[in-house]
Amino acid sequence: MSVLLDFIQAESHERRASFPQFAAGDTVNVHVKIREGNKERIQQFQGVVLQRRNPNSNGETFTVRKISNQIGTERIFPLLSPNIEKIEVVRRGKVRRARLFYLRGLSGKASRIKERRLNPVAKNKAKTTVA
Repeated sequence: MSVLLDFIQAESHERRASFPQFAAGDTVNVHVKIREGNKERIQQFQGVVLQRRNPNSNGETFTVRKISNQIGTERIFPLLSPNIEKIEVVRRGKVRRARLFYLRGLSGKASRIKERRLNPVAKNKAKTTVA
């Protein structure tokens, strides 16, 4: 029994490692497989990550919110779902909490999130590495 569990956990760890690191406040572009009849296509859902639930477990999910035609749309994705083709981090957000449900009540400029920038000292060290 434990051999089977080890195999499943190793497989899920491998799949989790293929996705980039992201957190609440980051803007992500999720490529989702959509099945319509016998056809399959990739649809992109780009928005702000509101939360990540059950981190580092097989049941981990994340909620993404986007605004389209002044209507807010939220979608919950299981991280290890086979329907997720890939996840791209568009920009990193600078927030001070793990759950951003307050964004639901905001609109327009009020709902903007500042961008998290790389530390200038760390950036200079990365450029001056000896090759």
